[in-house]
Amino acid sequence: MALVASTISNNVPGTDFSLGCDTALNVITETLDRLKQSATGSRRRVFVVETMGGFCGYLATMSGLAAGADAAYIFEEPFTIKDLEGDVQHMKAKIKDNILRGIVLRNEKANNNFTTTFIEHLFQEEGKDVYVCRQNVLGHVQQGGAPSPFDRNLGTKLAVKAANFLIEQIEENKKDNNTVYTKSEKSAVIVGICKRETKFTPVNYLQKATDFKHRIPEKQWWMKLRPLLRILAKHESTYEADCEEVFNNHMT
Repeated sequence: MALVASTISNNVPGTDFSLGCDTALNVITETLDRLKQSATGSRRRVFVVETMGGFCGYLATMSGLAAGADAAYIFEEPFTIKDLEGDVQHMKAKIKDNILRGIVLRNEKANNNFTTTFIEHLFQEEGKDVYVCRQNVLGHVQQGGAPSPFDRNLGTKLAVKAANFLIEQIEENKKDNNTVYTKSEKSAVIVGICKRETKFTPVNYLQKATDFKHRIPEKQWWMKLRPLLRILAKHESTYEADCEEVFNNHMT
């Protein structure tokens, strides 16, 4: 068995990218660009946007980086009411400084209590003298549309690699009576791209690297990019610390 991961959530261990996640990311980013235009045209408007992804914050994080969001709340990075308060103050200062729009992202399962509606109401109440806040739940539109060129090419590449892998395994494990049998770990693998290389990782090995309760890998490469969100948003409270963290992650 050779599994090619296909989910917009990009939450499958054994691959850096699952089929569909790039297409969804493009849809979200395009929508955020449209919302930014709307916010700029309306003057002093902040949008709180909910993305899909289950417990995995890949879509919220990467679309936030691409679209220039002011914050992206995800399950993998716990946040408190004090964090939300700091982001509200940052948003108020930013808009008072004549940047007349704001985008705040929230992954759909980032927190059971700090819901998208709660965050919208918090930003609206605390910033009511400075801006107007609106909520936008993108929903299943993220699962539709024509596949991106990256997803099309990735699907073709992984399908060919998987087919060739199965042919090789059949030839290696063919018995004299023309049956195929093996106890090797390679009998069940995930075909994926890891650090620009195509790898065939046994499912047994990936069990140790998976958080089954939340259906996410224990380690996710894109988490190292999280500090860039606040750096690009010019969030003064954590600018120096996050710059240092990004530098250290790059060096390691």
